[in-house]
Amino acid sequence: MPIIINLDVMLAKRKMRSNELAAKIGITEQNLSVLKNGRAKALRLTTLEAICKHLNCQPGDILEYKGETDANE
Repeated sequence: MPIIINLDVMLAKRKMRSNELAAKIGITEQNLSVLKNGRAKALRLTTLEAICKHLNCQPGDILEYKGETDANE
């Protein structure tokens, strides 16, 4: 998938554990794990907002786009 979730990087920078963040934003640890490991198919903006609020970061700190390079460009 060309969208990379760098949630583990931000958690490490903020010295926060996944279970602590999950409790703060109101989702299960399993759902946070799915998101953190890049297996999520969707991300609610309210969840992204809560993550950014509690990690004191911007959405771009968590989400990264790595698309295939187009040879025609």
